[in-house]
Amino acid sequence: MATYRSPAVLLSADGTRTSGTAALFSEPGRKGGIPPWAGDFRLATTATGIKNPVGKTLTLEMPDGRSGKVVVQGVKGGSKSTILALMGEDQPPF
Repeated sequence: MATYRSPAVLLSADGTRTSGTAALFSEPGRKGGIPPWAGDFRLATTATGIKNPVGKTLTLEMPDGRSGKVVVQGVKGGSKSTILALMGEDQPPF
């Protein structure tokens, strides 16, 4: 179950902004380290998406202004909805 679910925006290095909904979770950090986090990003039905996103590092922006770096691990979905599997880097933004 997600620990955070909210509208969010993915920002690519070229400035492309893709809106959607983020469902994110974190796990306990090891011995005071940064807690690992991951989740899914469901593209809004009006979003065009980022071309060939797998393996790219993007910025995930939250509605409250916080952001975090993510790497796209995979793409799921079909013609009606696209879901990107994300792996977080650094501190979780939620």
